[in-house]
Amino acid sequence: MSINPDTALNIAKVLTEALPYIQRFQGKTMVIKYGGNAMVDEKLKQGFARDIVLMKLVGMNPVIVHGGGPQIGNVLDQIGKESKFIEGMRVTDAETMDVVLMVLGGLVNKDIVNLINQAGGHAVGLTGKDGGLIRARKMTFERHNPEMNAPEIIDIGHVGDVESIDPSVVNMLVKQGDFIPVIAPIGVGEDGQSYNINADLVAGKLAQTLEAEKLILLTNTPGVLDNEGELLTGLKAKEVEALIADGTIHGGMLPKIRCALDAVHSGVGTAQIIDGRVEHAVLLEVLTDEGVGTLIRS
Repeated sequence: MSINPDTALNIAKVLTEALPYIQRFQGKTMVIKYGGNAMVDEKLKQGFARDIVLMKLVGMNPVIVHGGGPQIGNVLDQIGKESKFIEGMRVTDAETMDVVLMVLGGLVNKDIVNLINQAGGHAVGLTGKDGGLIRARKMTFERHNPEMNAPEIIDIGHVGDVESIDPSVVNMLVKQGDFIPVIAPIGVGEDGQSYNINADLVAGKLAQTLEAEKLILLTNTPGVLDNEGELLTGLKAKEVEALIADGTIHGGMLPKIRCALDAVHSGVGTAQIIDGRVEHAVLLEVLTDEGVGTLIRS
């Protein structure tokens, strides 16, 4: 069967457009936070796995950090345990932490590993507990209480922050074994307790530690939007900080933006917040001129 000349020309244009990016990023590390719709829609899941395998085959070193909040919520519902949140953070008692370990470290992690391997890659699943990868510290926060003279300290259980990252196990897999690490954001504290950590935060800190070329955060939005709803891209860190100051960037986008800013200020080449609802979003962002999200550079 002959191919339509116009179709053939479009394919050739795509391939030639991708070539300089393949050359530029060969041997570079890309830390990708995987979450949102891209993790639950079957077509998007298959596309993501193929994107990651292709990146590895052309010489890049993708490292995946994944979330799993909705999946945790579903399992808690099934066992009759109510999900509680304080200021957007899941209250994680010992029983909930057991579910987090099972869902993030088991079900979700192994599903992603299997998808990548079925697409022809060689993925290995990890949690931050493996090889001492993520050392955590317990997270607490303060809340104003008008009935008290001092701020109220809120304890939300086994929720952590990143104390430090030891990348030895990741470097061994990537550089010596040619594997694709898939990391669940669970750390361990000095007390030996397991802690659930925000996946964006883990991805950002890991990108800094690995001196990654890119930090890519998949979201359920097109990226950073202005007040008219238009996508903003090619932003410098100072421009992003101005958008935060004037209120253009607010709400749920703020933590992702702060994670991206921390990364580029700490030596990561660029940070990208991209629309995970777009099929093959990762490849489109890495290998095309246009991209599908907001790019932030220092």
